[in-house]
Amino acid sequence: MTSSKANLWQSKPWWCQPWTIILTGTLIVSGSWLLLHTLWITLPIGVLIGFWWLYFLVLVPRMLEQIATDQNSSSKTN
Repeated sequence: MTSSKANLWQSKPWWCQPWTIILTGTLIVSGSWLLLHTLWITLPIGVLIGFWWLYFLVLVPRMLEQIATDQNSSSKTN
């Protein structure tokens, strides 16, 4: 389980690592607020960044882990 997650992030370039995804999202939301001081712009940007984080940091690793688990279980039954 843990090894498939580790393999996922090991196969990605530096700019697609969890720390860069979080840092980039934080900088974008912070930058929006610092430059514009407008909540009605910063809030939707924050929501979009939140969805981006959810997709790339939670859902994709879970889907890939499930695929790996399914492939392992099917190869053991054959």
